Amino acid sequence: MAKLHFYYSAMNAGKSTNLLQSSYNYRERGMKTLLLVPAIDDRYGKGKIASRIGLSDEAVTFDKDDNLFEIVKKHPDIKCVFLDEAQFVTKDQAWQLTDVVDRLNIPVLAYGLRTDFQGNTFEGSHPLLAWAEDLVEIKTICHCGRKATMNIRTDEHGKKVKEGEQVVIGGNERYIAVCRKHFKEME
Repeated sequence: MAKLHFYYSAMNAGKSTNLLQSSYNYRERGMKTLLLVPAIDDRYGKGKIASRIGLSDEAVTFDKDDNLFEIVKKHPDIKCVFLDEAQFVTKDQAWQLTDVVDRLNIPVLAYGLRTDFQGNTFEGSHPLLAWAEDLVEIKTICHCGRKATMNIRTDEHGKKVKEGEQVVIGGNERYIAVCRKHFKEME
């Protein structure tokens, strides 16, 4: 029975690594997978999912106006859909992922952030947390050793950014995963 899985975490927990490894496992057993990535995230090039430890693979890109159910339908014989940066899907696209599971009987494994730099859920994370049959937290640690659950955006001087656009694409140079205590202390 297919399910919608949402793997979430703070920044730098290994979400993309986990996604790429899981897709590899399917392919190693002769099963085709479909990797999806929002076009907005082009840090590693258009249509590419890459991890900080050097793994990468090609992916189909999509924009906010694209119908993810229709994209998946165009790829016959796939056994699993993997979605990186799931926080960037729209609410409608999250619903379309449930259609992939319910109507096509294809499992969907979505990987993304739960919250932004202000501690608010992303548009895509909110419905995924509500609608996924399987929620899995991928853990990472704060500099103090506690579990990191929050993301801090920093400016060019390493100072915490408190206001601004919800989406600013970046990695280690712009974001730090911290525990809630240190998130509060850096205010």
